[in-house]
Amino acid sequence: MAKHIGILTSGGDCPGLNPAIRGIGKTALSQHNMQIIGFRDGFRGLMENRFIRLDNSQLSGILTLGGTILGTSRDKPHKMSMGGNLVDMTDVIVENYEKHHLDVLVCLGGGGTQKNAFRLHQKGLNVITLPKTIDNDVPYTDVTFGFDTALHVAVEAIDRLHSTAHSHHRIIVVEIMGHKAGWLALGAGVAGGADVILIPEISYDIKKVAESILTRSRQGKRFSIVAVAEGAMSKTYAKKLKDIEKKLDHEKNKEKRYELKKRFSELESQHAGHTLLLSEELEELTGLESRVTILGHLQRGGTPSATDRLLATRLGTACVDYITKGKYGILVAARGEQTEPVPLEKVVNKIKLVPPDHPWVISARKVGTCMGD
Repeated sequence: MAKHIGILTSGGDCPGLNPAIRGIGKTALSQHNMQIIGFRDGFRGLMENRFIRLDNSQLSGILTLGGTILGTSRDKPHKMSMGGNLVDMTDVIVENYEKHHLDVLVCLGGGGTQKNAFRLHQKGLNVITLPKTIDNDVPYTDVTFGFDTALHVAVEAIDRLHSTAHSHHRIIVVEIMGHKAGWLALGAGVAGGADVILIPEISYDIKKVAESILTRSRQGKRFSIVAVAEGAMSKTYAKKLKDIEKKLDHEKNKEKRYELKKRFSELESQHAGHTLLLSEELEELTGLESRVTILGHLQRGGTPSATDRLLATRLGTACVDYITKGKYGILVAARGEQTEPVPLEKVVNKIKLVPPDHPWVISARKVGTCMGD
């Protein structure tokens, strides 16, 4: 009997989602005569039973499209906004899964999606996930689709900024996305020839950054490019967060834990806009004019690169193979040129960070790039 597949995309959009949907859909239809429906706008669409039938006409022409034809949202099944309140809608989602006689629900997303999919798996649903995010921070997979395209966008931006920076005696600070992981800023910084790279995994000393820029200026270099991840932190700020985390680890009192968590959240909110503050501090310490470019969502849009199309297609077709074998509750991970099924319980609540001794970090240091420490 032909299997029934449900697909949704959740979290932020990114290049490669449509190639992944196409890879799953075309393989399931042509090779196994399966029936497929796509739920609109992530887990909310599944809860509200908003769906489309995915046939060859729907899957045609989407390989080169950025974003997702299904739409996406950040809604969580167990904390869904309903009338201004957060409501657990998991049971409704289970009902809709059963109503469509689904054999499996395929969820395409990053870290948050892995958690939400695992919760549904614990409720008895057959679930498979694919790793997508420009942040490249999903563990147990070599790489996530969306990362390569975003990396190309960030590198091109740095290349362009080199031209204008060279014309003026300026510091150009470029903020690059990546959430709490530095893969995107590190890769773009190395490939784009940034003079300073600041990532969350290596907290920086602002005075050392300023000194490296002044050294370049004394050597006759007319400009400096600073590639900074959105989650990069100064040593002072990082110490404050770590101090609160240590207290939380040992504090048993409920009220005191609440106060510590509140202070932690306040500190995190203060971090918003840190790139502008960094630019101002560098200008003050060096006496050089500083300009900020925040790439923002430019990195998430546009046509997926050839590498991301290949990766997403490969993971999508492998996903169908795992469905035919009845392997559920897994992440379809990229492993070399092959794939590997990784149990979701191993993936959830983990994040893949840049190791301080990663080859990219070592190479950056060897060519004289300042890492802020």
